[in-house]
Amino acid sequence: MTVTTPLVFDGHNDLLYALGREGRGTVGRVLTGRRGAIDLPKARAGGFAGGFFAVYVPSPEGLADRFEEMEKPAYDLPLPEAIDWHDAWPVALSQMAILFDLERRGALRVCRSVAEIREAMAQGQMAAVLHMEGAEAIDPDLDTLEILYQAGLRSLGPVWSRPTIFGHGVPFRYPSDGDTGEGLTDLGVRLVRRCDALGILVDLSHMNMAGFRDVARHSSKPLIASHSNAHALSPHARNLTDGQLEAIRDSDGLVGLNFAVAFLRSDGRMLPNVPVETLLRHLDHLIGIVGEDRVGLGSDFDGATVPDCLKDIGALPVLRRAMADHGFGAELIEKICHRNWLAVLERSWGG
Repeated sequence: MTVTTPLVFDGHNDLLYALGREGRGTVGRVLTGRRGAIDLPKARAGGFAGGFFAVYVPSPEGLADRFEEMEKPAYDLPLPEAIDWHDAWPVALSQMAILFDLERRGALRVCRSVAEIREAMAQGQMAAVLHMEGAEAIDPDLDTLEILYQAGLRSLGPVWSRPTIFGHGVPFRYPSDGDTGEGLTDLGVRLVRRCDALGILVDLSHMNMAGFRDVARHSSKPLIASHSNAHALSPHARNLTDGQLEAIRDSDGLVGLNFAVAFLRSDGRMLPNVPVETLLRHLDHLIGIVGEDRVGLGSDFDGATVPDCLKDIGALPVLRRAMADHGFGAELIEKICHRNWLAVLERSWGG
């Protein structure tokens, strides 16, 4: 095993949002190198094969002040206001256009099946699965969901950390658990069932406890939290309790380890001085409950403050070496890096 293998297929990144903020003129830098976490030179250096590329509609108030608040020993940030789908739709289209621009430029390949992901990985192309983090851009009749599916949408979080017409998000609150309010609305139940029928996985990250239970009740698919950590080690509202992890295990689902430092640290603070051993402790805990076949990576690169030692995808060899030094065998490391993600997508999408 070299430091750039096995390849990493990642459960969550925010490159599209980052490029939208930086300006469309910066898209080409993904091919040549950019200051952010994800680009082709770093992908080659780090053995990054792609993953879920999120479309995210930001709240008007922004995130800078919120991240500063999360550096404190305790915090309870109010949920942002809901965003109407008429306002969200153009933002979502703009970020999707960036994704397809990247595909035209040869930076990545948009994949709609596991077979296409495997083919892209085998050919050395960055595999991109279109994901939506929050369903603000979907209308009450779900017509836009049909259009988005045809465009390539294969993963959807009904909420980010604010309410939608489909459900209620979990706040950025520490210390807390996710028992923070109501779950899915009636429209949210319709959305989950339609996603099941189409072959769009329903992402449980950012769902509160009630929403998590509602998805488990109404979905026939594996339960998947693309970028969430262990509440037992970091008692943040965004993290998963052992009971939730057991439900993921029992559904033959998956949890992707989030690199965002506030969800890794036992003190819940958004500070980047986090050693790689902290990620290993979370992996140990997750594996101990859900098993070796149901844990992957969900970095949150380009969308969160991550550990100094894992500042971008070029640093992924640090994590591989740490897992090997920790005693993880080559097969387990390969499962965590990409095999478990591909297997659960086959179970969820049907191939």
